[in-house]
Amino acid sequence: MNITLNGESRVIAATTLTDALTEAGYGDAVVATAVNGNFVPQGLRAGLTLSNGDAIEVLAPMQGG
Repeated sequence: MNITLNGESRVIAATTLTDALTEAGYGDAVVATAVNGNFVPQGLRAGLTLSNGDAIEVLAPMQGG
């Protein structure tokens, strides 16, 4: 299916957000996610089924001041 990941078009085989993150190389990384502009908590990622054309944002936490 075609999705947009952090602004870049991609073709993925995954059907859930968890699998899409793994496929994109995020694996066990600590990240925040949103699909189509809606925040998706880590506990809900496995149950979120993606659709063709979805836009996924993945943000890594930053430290510093």
